[in-house]
Amino acid sequence: MNGIDSHFFATIGQGVGAIILYAIVGLILMLIGFWAIDLTTPGKLYLLVREGRPNAVAVSAAGLISMAFVVVIAINAWGVGQLWQGLIASLIYGLVGIVVQVIAVMVMEWAAKLDMDTLLHEQAYKPLSLVIAAAHIAMGLVVAVAVS
Repeated sequence: MNGIDSHFFATIGQGVGAIILYAIVGLILMLIGFWAIDLTTPGKLYLLVREGRPNAVAVSAAGLISMAFVVVIAINAWGVGQLWQGLIASLIYGLVGIVVQVIAVMVMEWAAKLDMDTLLHEQAYKPLSLVIAAAHIAMGLVVAVAVS
């Protein structure tokens, strides 16, 4: 029985370190993404989510999922090779992706003439919130693929 390769623990340590660093970059991008969604929607989105307004929750959840697409694809596309280059590229492409996605969703909301203020403040679920949620997810996928 052969023992453990002498490089095994060094490789594991590097992998664990990369996971932690990419998780930090991902978390930062997700926080920036939520802040960007909050900034570009009427009212304080995080308060509406905390109050349990179903349309605000649906739009926020879809926004976070779409931001995750961008972050995951950026990490996957640029995270291979040199760790620091991958982290920096993931951060840059993630930030650009968030900006592009937020602008695109705002344009779609404007083009469809949606009253986001009323929708997000509603106490009852409105199916229209699914249109905004779908726009977030769709744009997240488009931007994510563009990043790759």
